[in-house]
Amino acid sequence: MQSTDTPLLTSLRSPRVVAARRLARRNQRGKDRRFLAEGPQAVREAVAYGRLPGSDEHAVVEIYLTQQALERHADIADAARAAGLPLITATEEVIAEICDTVTPQGIVALCRFIDTPFEEVLKSRPRLVAVLAHVRDPGNAGTVLRTADAAGAEAVVLTDASVDLYNPKAVRASVGSLFHLPFATGVPIAEAVAKLRGAGVRVLAADGAGERDLDQELDEGTLGAPVAWVFGNEAWGLPEETRALADEVVRVPIHGHAESLNLATAAAVCLYASARAQRSPGGCRTRPQER
Repeated sequence: MQSTDTPLLTSLRSPRVVAARRLARRNQRGKDRRFLAEGPQAVREAVAYGRLPGSDEHAVVEIYLTQQALERHADIADAARAAGLPLITATEEVIAEICDTVTPQGIVALCRFIDTPFEEVLKSRPRLVAVLAHVRDPGNAGTVLRTADAAGAEAVVLTDASVDLYNPKAVRASVGSLFHLPFATGVPIAEAVAKLRGAGVRVLAADGAGERDLDQELDEGTLGAPVAWVFGNEAWGLPEETRALADEVVRVPIHGHAESLNLATAAAVCLYASARAQRSPGGCRTRPQER
């Protein structure tokens, strides 16, 4: 039975559907400063995000969902109504037209951009930051943001040479973490490094060719201080000019026979090592210190 408080969207040619579908293109997202968050977890977190900082506007413009999704995710619908957000029921065909996935989950939110100016990130005096430099794969970018969120990082910074974090694949890969921690976009890598260092943050470039390894950093207790980890491209890592900007180039030690770690795995190891060191007396040393 159709809900009495939500209009029904049936036409694939509806202006709403056409406008939403156009957001699959990066230039259109940038022009409209809007993006789509697909799936119940992402929509739930988008609704919980609330109003944009310093604005009366909510992060969510409106929510499209099938009647079945409306009934299945009553908690999301209730929260959206409480926030005064429009709920628009739609046919499965309409949802499929709007969404980027092959098998949509029946619910998608149209959202406003929520990135944070880099200067605001610096003002918060972050202790743990992930910097994505030259990262091109949206799935990896979203996964690293999710990992940074789980590790307790205060911010993520994407350089101007990196993928758009509002890409549908990146939003899905973040599994709602996009709405949990501040992230800045389009920052030149030299500016990011210089200003993070100026804010008292040590900058470490994660690279398989690093002269130091992560075990050394842990053993010497140096990871307990504020740190920003710079992660590079999935295929060719960090260019020499980017490595040269960092305070240290650090490799994750390979104790077995694997050739390397992928970006998301390396990021998880580095971020969690820092998170543990920052929460442990003495910086998480693993060896007895000489007296």
